[in-house]
Amino acid sequence: MNLSRFNRRAITLLFILACLIPALISPVNAQELSQSPSPNPDGIIRQLNEVADAKKQTEDVKTEVESAKKEVEIQEKTVEIEKKKAAVELKEAKLAKEEAEVVRSINANYGEIRKAEANADKEEKEASAAYKKVLIAEEKTLAIQERVRLMEDKLLLAQEKVALAETKIKSKHDVLYRKLIRTGLILLIGYLLVFLLVRIINVRVQNHRTQHLVRKYVIYFLNLLIILFVVFIWIQNISSLTIFLSAVGAGVALALQEVILSFAGWFMILFRRPFDAGDRIEFGGVKGDVIDISMLQTSLLEIGNWVDADQSTGRIVNVPNSEIFKKASYNYSRGFEFIWNELKILVTFESDWKRAQEIMISHALDRAEDREAIVKMKIKRMSRRYMIHYGKLTPIVYVDIKDSGVELTLRYLTEARKRRTTQDEFARVILEDFEKEEKVNFAYPTYRIVK
Repeated sequence: MNLSRFNRRAITLLFILACLIPALISPVNAQELSQSPSPNPDGIIRQLNEVADAKKQTEDVKTEVESAKKEVEIQEKTVEIEKKKAAVELKEAKLAKEEAEVVRSINANYGEIRKAEANADKEEKEASAAYKKVLIAEEKTLAIQERVRLMEDKLLLAQEKVALAETKIKSKHDVLYRKLIRTGLILLIGYLLVFLLVRIINVRVQNHRTQHLVRKYVIYFLNLLIILFVVFIWIQNISSLTIFLSAVGAGVALALQEVILSFAGWFMILFRRPFDAGDRIEFGGVKGDVIDISMLQTSLLEIGNWVDADQSTGRIVNVPNSEIFKKASYNYSRGFEFIWNELKILVTFESDWKRAQEIMISHALDRAEDREAIVKMKIKRMSRRYMIHYGKLTPIVYVDIKDSGVELTLRYLTEARKRRTTQDEFARVILEDFEKEEKVNFAYPTYRIVK
């Protein structure tokens, strides 16, 4: 496949996503983003409680207004009664004055005149007091009417407050529904795009390693893009984002320590790159070929265990990324994909062990000639990064004395994935040459009885 053409198609699809998602968010204008806080269940419940309290307060004010109006009616009736009473008192005062005049006109004695005048003064004072009561009652009535008007204004204010709170709740519900719809659309479009890109990668990219890496990076990038847009929808300012992250971080840090450590291990693996997909490693006590590196775990195709010579067992083992901080990791193929392997052969004490040594070293040297230059080049490249030095790269045979014979150990360089293949090749050719030598015999555990 032409990888550059694939890259152009992938970049085009990513550009379409980057243009389409902001278009979905654009209906939220700047005023809405700056003024309306992010709706949350606690805020809506609190506002519903405020509306209920405002409605109760409105009903209380209505009751007070009705009571005040009844009090006004009673007071008005009291004023009417006081007015009538004052009129009666005034008439009685006039009658008393007329009576005093009559008494004076008929030449009554001085005592009767004084009594009539006193009675007239008394009636006049009572009439004046009655009129003062009327004035006081009228002023009291005016005060009660003013209080009624204030209560009516208070009632109108409470009704406006209820209406405003209901409008705010409706507005918040509308904002919440719009944000839910936009979040759903972003998730739908984002994961549809992930699905399409993964399909294109699986069809167009033939190399399995490249296919896996490109697929993983595209999924990571699109998921990060989706998360950013969803966060932008639900959190409009830095302060709310800070509060949100603080609250979430405190709970997550306590409950998900191992998960956080695995996530940090994923970053460690991505940036420090102790191994990559396709490498043969030993990680967390498990040996195998890396087939996937996710945010929380690394998947290995296991080798070894009950199978000899580092061949695959067929099992997939998932190792938490947190193991990168807890145990040593071994890489068989990063930078220098050759390892030292040893083939041990035991010959009898009577055998010509020097001839056996010559046969073993000759076969090893024949196979080492074509890879010696490659090995030196890779070691030179590694020495630029690590303090590494090999004094001898050619195969060598070590000799040791054992209980049952002479042990010859062939030490040679081989590719990590070809350990068993090269060992099989050496074993076959060495066996064939040993069969031709009469003085070379394999040893085995024996017992000698001496009399």
